[in-house]
Amino acid sequence: MTLSDTQIQIFEEIFSFRNWRRKIGSENKLVGFIPTMGCLHEGHLSLIKQANQYCQIIVISIFVNPAQFAPSEDLDKYPRTLSDDLDKLSSLKCVDAVFLPKVEEIYPAGIPLEIKEQQGTFVEVKGKSHQMEGKTRPGFFRGVATVCTKLFNIIQPDNVFFGQKDVQQCVIIRNMIRDLHFPIEMHVGDTVREKDGLAMSSRNKYLTPEMRKVAITLYQSLIETKKAFENNIRDRKNLLDPAFELIERVTKENEAQKLGFSIKLDYLSLTDPDTLEEIDRIKEKGAILSGALYVGSTRLIDNILFNCKL
Repeated sequence: MTLSDTQIQIFEEIFSFRNWRRKIGSENKLVGFIPTMGCLHEGHLSLIKQANQYCQIIVISIFVNPAQFAPSEDLDKYPRTLSDDLDKLSSLKCVDAVFLPKVEEIYPAGIPLEIKEQQGTFVEVKGKSHQMEGKTRPGFFRGVATVCTKLFNIIQPDNVFFGQKDVQQCVIIRNMIRDLHFPIEMHVGDTVREKDGLAMSSRNKYLTPEMRKVAITLYQSLIETKKAFENNIRDRKNLLDPAFELIERVTKENEAQKLGFSIKLDYLSLTDPDTLEEIDRIKEKGAILSGALYVGSTRLIDNILFNCKL
């Protein structure tokens, strides 16, 4: 199918995409690829604009990947806004193709959500998938690495673009590209935020107006640690204590107001930017400060980098 007004090619089958990709290859143009799960926002669009600065051909995938959802998570209710997504992509006037694969083609052996029931080939980046996000979502990065491997194989990009908001994912994918010898250059775009600092996320759609008011708590807590860092504090306890204190205060205030939802910290993490292991002190190579916070049942993530790059 084609959106005639913008000439965006839309592919739902691997075979048809590969035929198109083969023709593009003969033109010797650099292909940039942004994998998404749809429900596009300004964070996604900023990556596309970044890709347009490097590449002559831009490909987007929209695929809600079952392999990165646990049985208890929100696969069924994850926002799906394909028509709106295509309108946003069309408005950019730089996207050449959108890949919309079906689950049964990406996972020909099927993909039950219980890992013990799964069959087929999967990819796991050892040593960097078990901590931080991996503690709460133990199968998540196995699913991410697997689908990215499949998509890289299908799309054959020269450059790929990911957002810093998913900081652990960025580290994992960069290591996977290196370890599996993909001929791909990876770029990481800055986190795009709302005016009050909330990191843009497709799951922000789950927030009620009252929840939205306190959703910035995680970002505000990271900023407290950033202030301590700017005051030359480098030890873990004195860096993180202000963040914990702010979250505890907002949590108690929310409980007192009896608004019908809770605030719960999942984790705050201060890690080595290469190994992702927890550190007691920020040294010359810098650190990643990251965290996750539940507002009601919505899980929000965010991070700040200290003297390091992804």
